[in-house]
Amino acid sequence: MILIAGSSNLDFVVRAHHIPAPGETVLGQDFQTFPGGKGANQAVACARAGGAVTHFLTGLGADAFAAPLEASLTGAQVQLHAVRPVGQPTGTAFICVSDAGENAITVAPGANRSLRPQHLPPLKGFSHLLMQLEIPLDTVQAYAQAAHATGVTVVLNAAPARALPQSLLDVVDVLIVNEGELAALTGPVGDTAARMAMLSSATVVVTLGARGCIARHHGQFYEQAAFAVDVVDSTGAGDTFCGALLAAWSAGADMAAALRRASAAAALACTRMGAQSSVPDVGEVNQFLHQHPQP
Repeated sequence: MILIAGSSNLDFVVRAHHIPAPGETVLGQDFQTFPGGKGANQAVACARAGGAVTHFLTGLGADAFAAPLEASLTGAQVQLHAVRPVGQPTGTAFICVSDAGENAITVAPGANRSLRPQHLPPLKGFSHLLMQLEIPLDTVQAYAQAAHATGVTVVLNAAPARALPQSLLDVVDVLIVNEGELAALTGPVGDTAARMAMLSSATVVVTLGARGCIARHHGQFYEQAAFAVDVVDSTGAGDTFCGALLAAWSAGADMAAALRRASAAAALACTRMGAQSSVPDVGEVNQFLHQHPQP
């Protein structure tokens, strides 16, 4: 079983010709709400795109915004462990999506800030713990240390980008970042491979957007090109990658196969609007891989 601990947000999404520059007002097009939050997105992807038995620990408010999040998670067969702090609203995210499929996101964490070390459930039976950085950093560190002490594989998607204490990185077995997040951890000096070498985790995966991804796994490097698709909305694609990758690993796939499967799931997610609403199911990923033997 996989345990994911992280954020849940209701996403308020506006499409526009382009993302506004500072001080600029842009006339938008369509407006929709979608279940989101990095943690919730990854939990849905792990269960739906990866077919893994997935539990999810998160904070939710006692408000109407929580309902679509709960429905999305339970609909994906995710076992929900919800902390409901008094007086805290459900987290929200305000997203502008350009006609090119790029996005700009502002998050109001709400109840996500109330997830504390004491809320971690017993870890017996879990093989992996996956976290992100939209919940308090001291909570992330406490969960990572507890999992490390019990032999659970600790996976950290270090997003949003920020510097992290070495004491946290020392107990992370698998680190997943994009190029900006990698630079926040190592500084901008050197190429991607050189910066990956500066990190102590046994496995480091760096997503490269339209260029695919690269991984260092126990000293060996792997590269996976991106699948070419018509991008509608890239929101949640990175989270889909993380969830599908972890599900593939937990099912015994080797690194090359796991990267390819995660890349396929992320590519499919880019062809649809929303975060969790864009996550493909296992059958769709299998069909896509059958139809796209390369890259």
